[in-house]
Amino acid sequence: MSGISIGLKGSQAELLAAVEHAVAKKYGRVKMKVKKGQDVEWVRAVRDRFPDLPLMVDANGDYTLADAALLRKFDAFGLMMIEQPLSHSDIYEHSILQKDLKTAICLDESIHGFGDAATAIALNACRVINIKQGRVGGLMESMRIAAHCASHGIDAWSGGMDETGIGRAVNIHLQTAAGFTLPGDTSETSNYFDEDIADPPVVLGPDGFIDIPGGPGLGVRVVPERILKRAVRWERLC
Repeated sequence: MSGISIGLKGSQAELLAAVEHAVAKKYGRVKMKVKKGQDVEWVRAVRDRFPDLPLMVDANGDYTLADAALLRKFDAFGLMMIEQPLSHSDIYEHSILQKDLKTAICLDESIHGFGDAATAIALNACRVINIKQGRVGGLMESMRIAAHCASHGIDAWSGGMDETGIGRAVNIHLQTAAGFTLPGDTSETSNYFDEDIADPPVVLGPDGFIDIPGGPGLGVRVVPERILKRAVRWERLC
């Protein structure tokens, strides 16, 4: 099952419309971005409209420990997790904050490899880890981290970045590996591109699941004509 990430919106009405669309598409989990001044009341508006929705928030490191009292207010909304509330360069202070919250902390930008994940788990800095294979060092390192999470009772999921269909196919395959326990951020191609450079596109099925690409390799084919159509410059090497 796939999840979707919804960015910061200009109004609560715009946010609710985006969540409504995601729910109608049958996404299994919705992540909404928050920041200082656009947080508790915005989450309250979503939770009031969608009381049973699997919902998480992503702060992208916008808070500090001085905001602990505000962050505790998220406990009222039954969230799956709060992703990266404190600085991307921090693990230790997340361990202090996690003791103060009922809601699970998920670390994302703090995790650059196995060592960071192991340190975070040892310090009880989080209960969930977002593994981005493009940042932690590829597929083998991602699976190594996921296995370590599983052995310590830590949930793990595969986060996406702004990948084309090539990277998106990698993420879809990765999310089937042992240790990945939560829906990843793998929304449809159409959310990012009018036409991807890879085929077939990622499409969310009516049941909220995305098919694993079949065939050899990643299961997708790069379409050269689409690359050339958008190329700024190119050379032919014979």
